Amino acid sequence: MRFSINPSPIDIHALRDGLDDPRAGGFASFEGRVRDHNDGRAVHGLRYEAYLELAQAEGMRIIEEARVRFDILDAVAAHRVGDLAIGDVAVWVGASAAHRDAAFAACRWIIDEIKSRVPIWKRERYVEGDAGWLHPNPTG
Repeated sequence: MRFSINPSPIDIHALRDGLDDPRAGGFASFEGRVRDHNDGRAVHGLRYEAYLELAQAEGMRIIEEARVRFDILDAVAAHRVGDLAIGDVAVWVGASAAHRDAAFAACRWIIDEIKSRVPIWKRERYVEGDAGWLHPNPTG
């Protein structure tokens, strides 16, 4: 499956291995990790929730669009749901291509599209004890 929603840690090595191709001269990946701060506040962790069926379908659509839009051999992405701790990988995207430019461009486009189109919501837990939902932010 080229796009997955995972309640357990993302197996980055398996995703990467799935993109191995002797025609690939370039590979690019992106790991989005839970950071310990946001907007000047200390973050303790976060929770991702998703409309699973729609998120899965839209994620697959994004990957297929990337395969048409960019000169890549393949691409995959995975996003976590559930409670995550600081440092956990929340999202992973990888793209392979004959040349690096296409792999970089596709990888960047895929993560930006995931953040803007896939119905996944983030609730940050702050060190002070409160929590808050964040709206999708294509640059965050």
